[in-house]
Amino acid sequence: MASEVSDPEQPKLSFFERILKKDGRSSSQDDMDGAREPLVTVVADRRAEDYSRCAAILPFLFPALGGLLYGYDIGATSGASVSLESAELSGTTWYNLSSIELGVVVSGSVYGALIGSIVAFNVADFLGRRRELIVSSTLYIIGALITALAPDFAILVIGRLVYGVGIGLTMHAAPMYIAETAPMQIRGLLISLKECFIVLGMLLGYTIGSLEVDLVGGWRYMYATSIPLSIIMFIGMLWLPASPRWLLLCAMQNRDNTEEFKNRAVCAFCKIRGQPIDIVASEHISEMLVDLSFMEEEKQASFREVFQGKCLKALIIGCGVVFFQQVTGQPSVLYYAATILQTAGFTAASESTRVSILLGFLKLIATGVAVLVVDKVGRRPLLITGVTGIIVSLFMLAGYYLLLKDIPFVAVIALLLYVSCYQLSFGPIGWLLISEIFPLRLRGRGLSIAVLVNFGANALVTFAFSPLRELLGAGILFAGFGVIAILSLIFIIIYVPETKGLTLEEIEAKIL
Repeated sequence: MASEVSDPEQPKLSFFERILKKDGRSSSQDDMDGAREPLVTVVADRRAEDYSRCAAILPFLFPALGGLLYGYDIGATSGASVSLESAELSGTTWYNLSSIELGVVVSGSVYGALIGSIVAFNVADFLGRRRELIVSSTLYIIGALITALAPDFAILVIGRLVYGVGIGLTMHAAPMYIAETAPMQIRGLLISLKECFIVLGMLLGYTIGSLEVDLVGGWRYMYATSIPLSIIMFIGMLWLPASPRWLLLCAMQNRDNTEEFKNRAVCAFCKIRGQPIDIVASEHISEMLVDLSFMEEEKQASFREVFQGKCLKALIIGCGVVFFQQVTGQPSVLYYAATILQTAGFTAASESTRVSILLGFLKLIATGVAVLVVDKVGRRPLLITGVTGIIVSLFMLAGYYLLLKDIPFVAVIALLLYVSCYQLSFGPIGWLLISEIFPLRLRGRGLSIAVLVNFGANALVTFAFSPLRELLGAGILFAGFGVIAILSLIFIIIYVPETKGLTLEEIEAKIL
């Protein structure tokens, strides 16, 4: 908080005091001490204000491309795993991969994402959301090139790891950047729409896979296709400004050139909202500073603080949701969609990958429904409804493999039900919640832990699925996922709060 004015003849107002004074409030210390509730009221009254959806497009679009590239990797890998194991189509002499080797290829990007999440924990607050996304787009380009040109199995795995590090950084920084730059009224829509981009990426990957799976060495083309999109993301993030909230956090932590950070925050906010500085300063920026003005002298968060107080509660909620997001079988259904469909009677490689496109379209439709209603219906109802459907679909898959193998359409229906319910619930809501619930000072580190848990669980399920399927059988394995899904539903009902209609600062103050 700003200190008292020592020289009444030459008053030196802080940045926050200047903003408040433009709103017609006194800049004195006494008024600052009692300004919190009136300012909250003013911000609440401004919620009906007009905001530019057009101006919000680019700050959303380029970070969301990182999600699209993540989804593309999932879809392309579904086809690439079929191509790699084919003696006629792989174009290699090392096509005869064991189940463990195939698991390493499929989950290689997930393990890379784990590494990226660890890196993000240590450097994210220093780099900022924008520069982290620039680095991730660079890693996408390098990883895709290495993978597409890999002369042997070892280099292929290295390329998958490098690409995966880019995924880890993207899925850490993109939700934060979108959440911190989006107008409160459409924050849920935009972050959920990022999940739409992930699904679009999957659909693109499934489509490219179906077109190129019959080519010799088709898996190389599948992975190389991501390079142009990675370049577009790189250029777009170079153009966008840094997150205004991150710049204000830098200012509050008493770094060098504090005033410069504050001024840059205002300019970045203006560029993102597409309005002149004088309008933004007087009409919008106080919304972002409701609670920040009382944290101006806060120091940088310590490692211990991440596991205390508000952040600990946010960690329990966020890590719990993303953990259950993965261990209810999502990686298995997505990465092994083509393989599962082959066991259901779609024996030709091209036939199974084309049916995967149907899954992609269904995911896109279901995600679109979630995007349209998330800010109206809320987060909890979508989670509860979707996870209930996931439970039903997993037990249907278990029933097919255990009892109904002569009725293959049961597996197809179960897959369609699973992906649609997942996209109504865990898919968009998981990433939305972890981008909303962490306090600003701890958001970078807290979200990196949640992303680490997400990809850790993803890597475990993805790698273990193939060996466990051989050991236990697919029926028992999917029944186990169904039991875990029941536990996830209980967790959601007990622990997950509703965050719709609240600013990030209000979520921190009122819910946590």
